Amino acid sequence: MFFARTYIRVMLVALCSASALAQSRLDSIQPLHEVEVVANRYREVIPAQKLEKKQLEALSTYSVADAIRYFSGIQVKDYGGVAGLKTVDIRSMGTNHMGVFYDGIQLGNAQNGQIDLGRFSMDNMEEVSLYNGQKSEIFQPAKDYGSSGSVYLRTRRPKFESGTRNNLHATFRTGSFGLANPSVLWEHKLADNISMSANAEYTYATGRYKFRYRKVFEDGTVAWDTTAVRENGDIHALRAEAGIFGYMDDGKWHAKAYFYDSERGIPGAIVNNVWKNSQRQWDRNAFVQGSFQKELFPGYDFMLNAKYANDYMRYLNPDTTMMYTDNRFWQQEAYVSVANKYAVSSWWDVSLSADYQWNGLDADLQDFVDPQRHTLLVAAATAFDRWGWKAQASVLGTFVWEQVNRMASAQAAGSASATPAAVPDDTQAVTPAVFLSYEAFRDFTLRAFYKQSFRMPTFNDLYYTDIGNIALDPERTTQYNLGAHFRRQFGRGLFSMLEARADLYFNQVKNKIIAVPKGNGQYRWMMMNIGYVEIRGLDLSARTSLHLPADIRMDVLANYTFQKAQDFTDPTDTAPNGYGTYGGQIAYIPWHSGSAVMRVDWKQWRLDYSFIYVGERYHTSANTRANYEQPWYTHDLGLGRLFRWEKWNLNLTLEVNNLFDQQYEVVLNYPMPGRNYKFIVKCMF
Repeated sequence: MFFARTYIRVMLVALCSASALAQSRLDSIQPLHEVEVVANRYREVIPAQKLEKKQLEALSTYSVADAIRYFSGIQVKDYGGVAGLKTVDIRSMGTNHMGVFYDGIQLGNAQNGQIDLGRFSMDNMEEVSLYNGQKSEIFQPAKDYGSSGSVYLRTRRPKFESGTRNNLHATFRTGSFGLANPSVLWEHKLADNISMSANAEYTYATGRYKFRYRKVFEDGTVAWDTTAVRENGDIHALRAEAGIFGYMDDGKWHAKAYFYDSERGIPGAIVNNVWKNSQRQWDRNAFVQGSFQKELFPGYDFMLNAKYANDYMRYLNPDTTMMYTDNRFWQQEAYVSVANKYAVSSWWDVSLSADYQWNGLDADLQDFVDPQRHTLLVAAATAFDRWGWKAQASVLGTFVWEQVNRMASAQAAGSASATPAAVPDDTQAVTPAVFLSYEAFRDFTLRAFYKQSFRMPTFNDLYYTDIGNIALDPERTTQYNLGAHFRRQFGRGLFSMLEARADLYFNQVKNKIIAVPKGNGQYRWMMMNIGYVEIRGLDLSARTSLHLPADIRMDVLANYTFQKAQDFTDPTDTAPNGYGTYGGQIAYIPWHSGSAVMRVDWKQWRLDYSFIYVGERYHTSANTRANYEQPWYTHDLGLGRLFRWEKWNLNLTLEVNNLFDQQYEVVLNYPMPGRNYKFIVKCMF
C-alpha cells in the first residue's frame, strides 16, 4: 500500500502540474501536426507492421486478438468463442516474451505473464502495431526495451471538426451465439487544447455454437464422428474507459482510467467423452495511468509515465469428480518511468530512461507466500541518422528483488516460532540491442538487428502451491534478423501506394520454463528450466492501394510466414521409432501460415474480405501421426453502407464469418465456431 499511495501522489502532482502549464499557455497553442513531431524526429529504423483505423474496420474482428492474427510471424492461441482466452506469441518465443502496451504503457500480469487480448475491444482502437525486437525509437520508457517483441495498442485521441465541441458514437452488435454488444463513445472539447473522452461497452453472449467432432485412429479407422453444441461458453462483460488529453507548446499529456469486469464460463477441453464443463471465472481489472511529454529546452525532451493497476480473479471448478477448486487472487502493480532524450547534433541523439515497478500478489491458497517483486530498469540508448544509414543501439540493465511473507509450517501449526520462507536469489541482467538500416536506393531499405532479452519467471512459476519452483532461472532469448523494405507513394495511376517487406530471422530461447511430472504420478507437476528452442523463419508482407475506374478504391494486405521452430531440449530423446522430441517442431507452430485482407470502397458502400490460413502442425514436440493437427483456414466477408443526414452518419454492416463453415481447432480439443453472422449498427454525430 505504501507504493500505491506514493504512486498516486506522484501521478497527481505530475498531472496537476501538466494541467497548470497547459492552461498558462492557451495563447500559444501549436497545431497538432507540429506537436507530434517533437518526439519522432527520426523515422523508424525497422518500421512496424501496422493496422490503422481503416484496415481495422475492414477486418471481421471483435477484439484485438482477432486483428493481430493478420500480422506475419504471429501465433494466436484461441480457446474458442467470444469468452475463450486469447493470447499471442511472436516468432515462436512464447507468450511471456511478448510485451503488450496500451497507450504507451505496458500491460502487466505478474501472476502468469499472460495478457488476455480478448478483453480489448476494437471500438475505441485507433491503431494496432507490431514490432519485432523492440520499438525502434530511443525516446521511450526502459520497459519498452525489455521484450522480444511488442504489440502497441493506441486508442482514439479526440479530434473535432471546426465549430464542434462534441463527438458521439453509438454502436450495437448482434448476431450468432446470442451476441448483444452495445457501446458508446463521447468526446468533449473542454478548451482549445484540452479534451476528454468516455467510452463504455457491454458484452453478452451465450457462447453456444454447433461443431462437428471427429477422431480418427492411426490406422485410419474412425473412432467417432458426431455433431454437438458447445456449452458453458457464456460471457457477461463490462468495459469502461475515461481519459483527458492536453497539448502545450512542444508537448502533450494525457491521463486515463480503465475498468473491466466479467464473468464467463470456461468451456474446457473435450476429452474422455466429456462434452460439457462447469468451470467459471470472474475477472476485475482496473488501472489508472498518465503520461507527460515536453521539450523542456531546445534539443532536450522529457517524458514521465506512471500507472497503478489492481486486478482480481476468481476461478471456480465445482466438479467434485476431479478436484473441487475455488481460488481467488488479488494483484497490484505500481509503476513510474522517467525518460530523457538529448539531441547532440542534427543527426545524433542520446537517451537515458529509468523505470521502477512494484508487483504484489495475494491469494487464498493454502500456504501461499504473498510474493512481492521490485524491479528497476535502466536503459541507455543512442540513435544515428546520416549518409543513408540509420542506427540505434541500446543496453538495458534489469535489477529484480523479491520478498515473501509466508511463515514456515510451524506457524501454520500454531507455533509461536517461525521463520520466513526462502526466496529466489536477486536477479541482475544486462541485455544489449543493435538496429541498423541502409537506404540502398530510393524507397528501398536494407535492415538488420540483434537483440538479447530475458523474462523473469511468473509468480505462478515460482510460488504456486505444490507446483512452483523458487530455483527457476529466467528465460533468455537471442534474436538475429536480416530484412529488406520497399515503400513508394505514387501521385497518379492505378497504384497510389505499394509496400513490400521480407525478413529472415534466427531466434534462440534458453532456460525455457516448462511443467514436468513430479514423482511417479501424472497428477502432480513442477516447473523446471529444461527447455532450449531454435527458431528459423521467413516473414513476407505486401500491401497496396489501387484507384480503379468508376471511383472504386481498393486496399490489399497479404502476409506469409515460414517457421522451423525446433525443440532441442533433451539430446537423449531421439527414439529410433520417430517418437522422440529432440529436433521436433514445437507444439502448435505451423511451418506455413498466411493471411490476406481486402477492402473495396465505392461511394457510400464498403466490401471487406479477410482470409487466414494456418498450416499443418503438431500439438507436442513429438511429431507423430497421433499428435498431428490438420491445416485450417477461414474466409470472412462484410458488406457495409454509410448513410449521411447533415451532421449524422449511420453505418450499417453485415458480416459473415467462416464463410465456408470449416470445422477446425486452434488448440487441441477446443473446437472453434463454424459459419456465424454479425450485424452492426453504428451512429456518429
